[in-house]
Amino acid sequence: MVNYNHSINRHKGVIMRRQPDVLAARPRHRLAGPAMKLPALRRLLALLVLGGVLQPGLPAYAARVDAAAPAVLLAQNFNDAIDPAAYLVSEKLDGVRALWDGHALRFRSGRVIAAPDWFVAGFPAHPLDGELWIGRRKFDLLSAAVRRQSPNDAEWRQISYQVFEWPQAPGTFSQRVAALQASVAQADLRWLQLVPQVQIADHQALQARLRQVVRAGGEGLMLHRADALWQTGRTDALLKLKPQHDAEATVVAHLPGQGKYQGMCGALLVESADGQRFRLATGMSDAQRRAPPPLGSTVTYRYRERTPNGLPRFASFLRVRASE
Repeated sequence: MVNYNHSINRHKGVIMRRQPDVLAARPRHRLAGPAMKLPALRRLLALLVLGGVLQPGLPAYAARVDAAAPAVLLAQNFNDAIDPAAYLVSEKLDGVRALWDGHALRFRSGRVIAAPDWFVAGFPAHPLDGELWIGRRKFDLLSAAVRRQSPNDAEWRQISYQVFEWPQAPGTFSQRVAALQASVAQADLRWLQLVPQVQIADHQALQARLRQVVRAGGEGLMLHRADALWQTGRTDALLKLKPQHDAEATVVAHLPGQGKYQGMCGALLVESADGQRFRLATGMSDAQRRAPPPLGSTVTYRYRERTPNGLPRFASFLRVRASE
């Protein structure tokens, strides 16, 4: 039992209070220099935090750092000369592309997605490629949620990670899908799901499936060659089929509006990856015209077909790419 009785000892004119026995038994170590008072210590800690020497307690996502844009597989447009029987077909989700590297979720740009720690805690240790998704026709709600620097748990509980690829894994796409199915099942998380892949016999069945998905509010279909090894870049191993095509371009100028758009952005002048420039005059809301996508940002646009010169016909603005 600790003795809290105090005895007063006079030693060199100083009145000393006896310490409890259990404390007195500890070895005494003295730090070099004078003791620092608490207010001064607090000021020192604040300076260390502001200087980046120390960091206060942060959620795990805040400690993850951005990286270079990872190499990913990108889709070409489907055409009637292609036999769909060689492909596995899935719904094209209106979500945000996200890559899991075993430690963090990232946009295509390499920037870290500030997902809650509980969302990624049970993810597999191996890489994943997929889409963050809330549901059909809910892209704006999703995009707002995943761009926040501090995640909102209520928003993230609506989001699922729809997985469709195991990057760098060996085997054909069919074999990788089978391996993914086992991995996702082992993780056993409601919000980690494998995108269903089905075989389609012919063009007639493919168009029927497209109509079914579009009527239900979906964007279209994705076709991935069943025998394809893992690869990156834009190849015919991955195809997209939609009632309208889409592509990406970089904003290079804001063209002034006229008439009812006086004082606002009348059109975006954009440049495609092959250097062609054209206007996107439709598809923007009034709010977007008042605050148009910044110069240098990447936007997605829709079009029906291309001219003999390669320019998109009836091109219209769709959205700013989510990773921007």
